[in-house]
Amino acid sequence: MNASYLKFIEQAFIKYAKINTRSDENSASIPTTKGQIVLAKVIKDDLSKIGVKNMVYDEKDGYLVATLPANVAVAPKPLGFIAHLDTADFPAENIQPQIHPAYDGGDIILNEENDISLRVSDFPNLKNYRGQHLITSDGTTLLGADDKAGIAAAVTAIKYLNDHPAIKHGEVSFAFGPDEEIGLGAKRFDVEKFKVDFAYTLDNGLPGQLENETFNAAQAKIAIKGTAVHPGNAYGLMINAITLANQLVAALPVDEVPEKSRGREGFFLVTAFSATIAEADLNIIIRDFDKEAFAAKKKLLQQIVDHLNREFDEPRVFLKIQDQYHNIAETLKQHPYITELILQAYAKLGFKTVIHPFRGGTDGNALTEKGIPTPNLFNGGENFHGQYEFVTTEAMLQVSQTIITILEEHYQNNK
Repeated sequence: MNASYLKFIEQAFIKYAKINTRSDENSASIPTTKGQIVLAKVIKDDLSKIGVKNMVYDEKDGYLVATLPANVAVAPKPLGFIAHLDTADFPAENIQPQIHPAYDGGDIILNEENDISLRVSDFPNLKNYRGQHLITSDGTTLLGADDKAGIAAAVTAIKYLNDHPAIKHGEVSFAFGPDEEIGLGAKRFDVEKFKVDFAYTLDNGLPGQLENETFNAAQAKIAIKGTAVHPGNAYGLMINAITLANQLVAALPVDEVPEKSRGREGFFLVTAFSATIAEADLNIIIRDFDKEAFAAKKKLLQQIVDHLNREFDEPRVFLKIQDQYHNIAETLKQHPYITELILQAYAKLGFKTVIHPFRGGTDGNALTEKGIPTPNLFNGGENFHGQYEFVTTEAMLQVSQTIITILEEHYQNNK
């Protein structure tokens, strides 16, 4: 891809990044925030200008799907790519992307007034981007590379395919969906309009990365009912919900927490805790790659609750556990070609392939459960979900090149 595409992808990303698409788990709207609708319509308009004719925006699930028809007589199975519209739970109003052309590899002052800097000592990977067009926020918001870098890359790949009709490919669909960060978007996605055999998410990570395994995930909501009385008359009467909540947390395995786990190790994480003597509410997320270990963690939490309740004549601690998503690894093992195609494309592009379990989940979890096996690739950014997030124009263009190479190799493998 020449310099014109470098300019195109940079301008597209800047435009998308400036739109506040922070999702809201407390909203009942679909999508949960209006900014996501705005962005979807901006993308649709951009694709229309490129020449894409087959597009559907569905108000019921908030997804924009664009499909390019096959341009060969004998077409391979249709495949898809997915990028999400929303950004994480971090300030996203009045985002001001800052371009640092020909980045020199040193510290960057993001906001002089507030003394906010992006320091190489804190983020040594910055040195890998010397000479590139580095893009940051102004330090007061996130940037939104997760996942607007993926969106910009997908739009640029579509433009390149439209500009170069000689590139042979089968049918390919691109989905731009809402509320990934809060785990709702893909669960609502009506995949009847996304007619693909398999797909790839263009989410967090670096060129050459492949994530074909994710956590199993569950959320536990715990309500504790105490009895509040005057402390002077509390003997034999008071049941302190705060004390029970602390006992519950203390009973969890002390080493099975995010700050002490890595690789394929799972964890418990208390994400919210509010309590008075009369009542307490806790949210705990449970994560593990192994299906049996995941089940054991859920069982352990139930046993802790049961043990606390045995102290009383009636239950005081109430637990609800809901599975959020499941590891995609087992499904992908049944479809080895999906991984082999990526490895083939990465080799052609000269990437050093890094396959590792993703310590989280993507839209691919819900899509895989809906019958569309979907591992994750990369979007080229770093330091997601905060003020130090960055991406380079060159890295985003590598995402676009990856999309095109996958389509070329897929055609070559099946012609």
